[in-house]
Amino acid sequence: MKDSVSLQRAQLLHPAIRQQVIDTITEIESKSQFVVRIVQGLRTVEEQDDLYAQGRTKPGPIVTKAKGGSSFHNYGLAIDFALLYDGKLSWDLNTDFDHDNVKDWQEVVDAFKAKGFSWGGEWKSLKDYPHLEKTFGLNWHDCFYKYAHSDFIDGTKYIRL
Repeated sequence: MKDSVSLQRAQLLHPAIRQQVIDTITEIESKSQFVVRIVQGLRTVEEQDDLYAQGRTKPGPIVTKAKGGSSFHNYGLAIDFALLYDGKLSWDLNTDFDHDNVKDWQEVVDAFKAKGFSWGGEWKSLKDYPHLEKTFGLNWHDCFYKYAHSDFIDGTKYIRL
């Protein structure tokens, strides 16, 4: 993993996906001319509520339908990413900077999907193109129940899967 910011954010992910995210990004970057930036990983329930308020009770556009506890980010099981080209962030879905006839964004998505992650770009409503998550068959209600009942890995605040 070439980006120190992404590595710091990856270190906060749930232990069940942490190394897999690091390894997958490292693999992608070893074959590409771009760097993957994790722009969001673990997000607290309080941070989620604040984000949910945007466009509702706070200024700005609506950016999420998920209230606190209803996002897999709240459990460290999701990342949002962007691509870095020459140190500049890009959310362009169509660029093929490395000219391999596969859009760079799709290269990232395909690599994570091959590891069992779901992609927000395939959601039916409010598509979330930067979003990848691995839920281990749980829905957010299951995760919130575990969180609310302190069903954590010993010595951590990560839910048991």
